[in-house]
Amino acid sequence: MDKVITEIDNLGVARVTLSNPEKHNAFDDQIITQLTEAFSAVASNADVRVMVLGSEGKSFSAGADLDWMKRMANYSYDENLQDAQALALMLKTLNELPQPTIARVQGAAFGGAVGLVSCCDMAVAATAATFSLSEVKIGLVPATIGPYVIAAIGERAAGRYFTTAERFNAQTAKHIGLLSEVIDAEHLDDQVNLLVNALLANGPEAVVAAKQLVSDISGHAIDQNLIDHTCEIIAGIRVSEQGQEGLNAFLEKRKPYWLKD
Repeated sequence: MDKVITEIDNLGVARVTLSNPEKHNAFDDQIITQLTEAFSAVASNADVRVMVLGSEGKSFSAGADLDWMKRMANYSYDENLQDAQALALMLKTLNELPQPTIARVQGAAFGGAVGLVSCCDMAVAATAATFSLSEVKIGLVPATIGPYVIAAIGERAAGRYFTTAERFNAQTAKHIGLLSEVIDAEHLDDQVNLLVNALLANGPEAVVAAKQLVSDISGHAIDQNLIDHTCEIIAGIRVSEQGQEGLNAFLEKRKPYWLKD
């Protein structure tokens, strides 16, 4: 039975949904594989312009599934390494998706689920959502998700929540950078759709290039190589078909073709 469902509408919005509500969308090796396949399929689909990652039921995701953890307890080092590499591949695939990604968080997001949220470009949560990097409570560490969580919330906050395993609320999650927006549950989908519509209003190729630009620039010194790289990017996109269409539409005071529908 598929516990990850992908739906793509005629506007190019892909919705990848965790569908294991009876277990609070906790994930195991099977769900990790299904998520990796879903993210890979979205990444390679030129018709997809934005992806929303969500889940069914009360919780966004409780992190690792209990039965999976029981099996892991008896794994050898090599088996644990292989298991961790599968999770790392799933997170990397999500993080490197060319299209912009939005996490829709309606409830609790614990452990690895915080990694999923961190890998998305934007995250909208209900006011009652709660979060915890809970691994140290059972003698583990948030290692595989660590790079993405630290990139999202910074070293200072990570140093606290990695080690205390405190639960924190949605407002705190927004304050430290994990969330983009916090809103009452009944308006959660409205807020997600506002972001989706904002993305769809923009040049499809420009949106992909703008997302890649963040990755290209982040962490690099502003030296001549970086300056030259950014100049080449803007020069290339100005002469591209979509760049020309966008510029001409603006100058001619008309809608570009990607808005005509």
